[in-house]
Amino acid sequence: MGKKVTVVGAGFYGSTTAQRLAEYDIFDTVVLTDIIDGKPAGIALDLNQSRAVEGFETKVIGATTGPNGEGYEAIEGSDVVVVTAGLPRKPGMSRMDLLEVNAKIVRQVAENIAKYAPNAVVIIVSNPVDEMTALAQIATQFPRNRVFGQAGVLDTARFTNFIAETLAVPVRSVEALTLGSHGDTMVPVPSKCTVNGKPLSELLPAEKIEELVTKTRNGGAEVVALLKTGSAYYAPSAAAARMAKAVAEDSGAVMPVCAWVDGEYGINGVYLGVLAEIGATGLRKVVETDLTDSEVAGLKEAAEAVRAKQADVANL
Repeated sequence: MGKKVTVVGAGFYGSTTAQRLAEYDIFDTVVLTDIIDGKPAGIALDLNQSRAVEGFETKVIGATTGPNGEGYEAIEGSDVVVVTAGLPRKPGMSRMDLLEVNAKIVRQVAENIAKYAPNAVVIIVSNPVDEMTALAQIATQFPRNRVFGQAGVLDTARFTNFIAETLAVPVRSVEALTLGSHGDTMVPVPSKCTVNGKPLSELLPAEKIEELVTKTRNGGAEVVALLKTGSAYYAPSAAAARMAKAVAEDSGAVMPVCAWVDGEYGINGVYLGVLAEIGATGLRKVVETDLTDSEVAGLKEAAEAVRAKQADVANL
């Protein structure tokens, strides 16, 4: 049987993710859903008409969903579901400002995923992502390895880009890593950053590296402030699509994701940005990497910051 992937939410993020997934040409079907009547079907029609030009066979289907689960039968049998539904940030808003309103949306989506795609691996991108990932796992009651969040791939890509621009080198020559939460307690990991195999610390002074760390932490807010009417979607959709691809291909790719941490780095019982191996079953395992003492301290601080909020979401 062919592979099927669903993207919930047909805003800029969702529709761009659906486009990337279709253009990979590794799925039989990409389903795009939204609560706005006709929008997902219109986007699907448009994307299908690009197949002859871009040379992919994946069929895109658009489905309008209702408040009581109407339309969700379209996602039946999905191998992967990417959840982008929810409100984006406006200038001046933090991701946490979206907590309550997006919790209601994500809970309803998660319950319908459990009903119609009970074997799916679920990738959450709705903000605040650490909390929404925890909520989706509670609402689906799926094993924790089958529910994880997208943040680290995006934050690492931002960090990589800023390093490459600063040093005027190709992005492919830069290896970077970002862990922790998707927000104020993000933990970019300079000790793991290299350029053409050389440690970043040999190429840039400490204060310049710290500047890039701060810029990475504020990467999303900078885009929001410039756009004024929404948040980033090209880089985020690229990140989410790569994660879905790793699941579909059972590739075992190691990437930074918002995963359930239980003992790694001395941290227990919380969803947090760490390196993990991704395959058909979702998270195969968390991959611990050598960190400096201050990086581990930052990770533990991030864990405590998100832990309290993740406990709150169970009641939202």
